[in-house]
Amino acid sequence: MSKLKATEEQLTYANLLDKGMKIGLLILSVTFLIYLTGILKPHIPVSELPHYWGLSVHDYLEHAQVEPGWAWLGLLGKGDFLNFIGITFLAGVTIICYGRIVPILFRKKDTVFAVIAILEVLVLVLAASGLLKSGGH
Repeated sequence: MSKLKATEEQLTYANLLDKGMKIGLLILSVTFLIYLTGILKPHIPVSELPHYWGLSVHDYLEHAQVEPGWAWLGLLGKGDFLNFIGITFLAGVTIICYGRIVPILFRKKDTVFAVIAILEVLVLVLAASGLLKSGGH
């Protein structure tokens, strides 16, 4: 029985994903610590959080006076929104990984998979951009 061996692009993707995950966890840990210590005042005081738990996304955004989409970037000075940096980074790591393997796929003349990887990057970037205006926002 022969052992399966990971390809160069699989190893590259996995190594980058591993590093990205560790960086993302570090960012989440640091920003959560900032939130817990109160170094930055939260947009919504912790004592008021239970009032928001049962709300729909639309109602939450309205009551919290937060615009949908990427408007949270304007609230990064608030402790509770600072955590979004790590979440966004982790969500974007896949895009970085796909982008990184494209040159390898072209070098190996694996054009079909290279084009699929490029399309994957484009779809993920388009979805993250908010231009489609679909989903919960």
